Amino acid sequence: MEAKAVTRYVRISPLKVRLVMDVVRGMPVDRALATLRYMPQKAAREVARTLKSAIANAEHNFDMDRENLYIKTIYADQGPVLKRFMPRARGMANRIRKPTTHITVVVADKSEY
Repeated sequence: MEAKAVTRYVRISPLKVRLVMDVVRGMPVDRALATLRYMPQKAAREVARTLKSAIANAEHNFDMDRENLYIKTIYADQGPVLKRFMPRARGMANRIRKPTTHITVVVADKSEY
């Protein structure tokens, strides 16, 4: 049995989020939350939030036991990019790209595998 949670339009670059995700991929959920808690990256907070949501979905919707859960799949897709302009010297302008990310976490039960 699997439970899933998705957080969309997070204002962080997908590359920065993937660096955090690579650390916790495949871990038991309690150990992953402990690891994310002490990571200094902003992306760690968002990944932890999504992971907590997936855990709550598993417990509430599928009556799964929290001690047996692990991160089966975790990935970050690119969302829409906000484009802004910044004035520069001599009447020019530079484009500022503000990327967004869609974070997906799937947790599964260890006892079934």
